[in-house]
Amino acid sequence: MQRLYDFIRRHPTGVDCFWAVFVMGLAALRFVGDMDSGPLWAAVPVVVGLGAVIALRRRMPEKMLVLAGVIGLAQLVFDVPPGAANFAMLVIIYTVAVQSTSRWASRAALVGGLAAATCAQIRWPTPDQSALRQIFITIILTVPFALAWSLGDSVRTRRAYFAQLEERARRLEKEREAQSKVAVAAERARIARELHDVVAHNVSVMVVQADGAAYVLDAAPDQAKQALETISSTGRQALAEMRRLLGVLRTGDGPESGEYVPQPDVQQIEDLVEQVRTSGLTVDFKIEGTPRPLPSGVELTAYRIVQEALTNTRKHGGPDVGASVRLVYFDDGLGLLVEDDGRGAAHELYEDGGADGQGHGLIGMRERVGMVGGTLDAGPRPGGGFRISVLLPLKTA
Repeated sequence: MQRLYDFIRRHPTGVDCFWAVFVMGLAALRFVGDMDSGPLWAAVPVVVGLGAVIALRRRMPEKMLVLAGVIGLAQLVFDVPPGAANFAMLVIIYTVAVQSTSRWASRAALVGGLAAATCAQIRWPTPDQSALRQIFITIILTVPFALAWSLGDSVRTRRAYFAQLEERARRLEKEREAQSKVAVAAERARIARELHDVVAHNVSVMVVQADGAAYVLDAAPDQAKQALETISSTGRQALAEMRRLLGVLRTGDGPESGEYVPQPDVQQIEDLVEQVRTSGLTVDFKIEGTPRPLPSGVELTAYRIVQEALTNTRKHGGPDVGASVRLVYFDDGLGLLVEDDGRGAAHELYEDGGADGQGHGLIGMRERVGMVGGTLDAGPRPGGGFRISVLLPLKTA
């Protein structure tokens, strides 16, 4: 049965041709029975034309509707009474209501179907019947045409509804894919910023300490030992933060899923400053206002900005550079001011947003500040040195 159904769906025109031949065969029995079928010269073209309407209804629904209307008028004019072949009119009305995208065709099919029974009853009235009975018969004959059109229009509406649902599903799927790609890109950018901050700060500290240890190894072994201890602790901190970042990238509940640790906050800025001091950079640290809990995004942003600013000071400030860090608690936000008195970075490193071909420190700062709805101002300060001023709101964007 399934094979038969599949065959019918693959060959709709062949199925229609079969039914056209079947209907024409029924109509031909009327000629053989010598029944009242009107003039033969007119009845034969009518039957053949209605058979063509059935056979070609799917390929040319509007044209076959017009053909059916012309044949109906020819029957009225040449006195060819309705027969089995007129079943094609019900079929074409249903087909036009289902397939046609033209409003005029659907309306013409409905009007023609409603008028067909009335015209036939007037042209070939039932003998010995009262007027009331004639009207009743006309109504009964009109019902099939109205049902055919209503059924076809209902099927067309249902198909359009399902097509709309499928289109909406496809569109939502594409939107979900686009949103997933955006989320993945944002997550990659966030991880890249975190890795940059971890690597740039900790590795630069380790490089400075290693150079210092090599310089004083023979003259001051104690200072070299202290520098090596700083390198060791800084390396452990870098490894811990990198494990946290890599743990985000891993999935699963097994032992390889990574260990999550709390992200840095404002309270750890003092420890960061102390670590920088041990690397040989003089840093003045002050807190103004009343410290209070802040959104986690604001605290992480503040920590990373101070970390990146001090790293830039160490890289670009030159010898004997000093820096200062100010945290100011306002009623509606947190202010950060990081300054140094060194020679500062070259102008081209910050004039285009911070892309220096070596890293993306200032770009990362601006992205972090923008993510929480804050503002950042970076550039050389009067009298020499470099200044980074940031204002972070209490409510993240």
